[in-house]
Amino acid sequence: MDKSLFKHKIEHTVRFHEVDMMSVVNNAVYFNYFEDARIAYVRDLKKLYNMQELLENGSWFIMAHNECDYIEPAMMDDELIIHTRVPFVKNSSFGFEHIVENKKSCKIIAKGGGVVVHINFATNKSIPLPEEFYTALQDFEAEVKILRKTPQS
Repeated sequence: MDKSLFKHKIEHTVRFHEVDMMSVVNNAVYFNYFEDARIAYVRDLKKLYNMQELLENGSWFIMAHNECDYIEPAMMDDELIIHTRVPFVKNSSFGFEHIVENKKSCKIIAKGGGVVVHINFATNKSIPLPEEFYTALQDFEAEVKILRKTPQS
């Protein structure tokens, strides 16, 4: 993955409860890092573009798919940078890509991604993303692919 494509990042220092007996970050913890990054991404996008409709009136995002490739281990007290981007958006879902970088060595130590679905809490059904979300993503992400079906297509 080309790090220059990632405009959003968060930083994290590996904590004691995230490591095993060898002081290596447990594989499942990376999904927590990805979740923290996704939440920060959506909150920052919402704030940056003043999106009023997103995540209002009983809607939220749930994970439909999650994956991670482990390249090198992270250790206790390592400082990490989790880079995040949205490569595609559909009618009610969109994808995330993440790369985890060791801040000191500048090496990519893990990469992953997933798909989230915009749902209505009351019905537990997928619902369309608001128009302002597409507009914000097209402005923020240089390489986002809009894959939604419109009534004309």
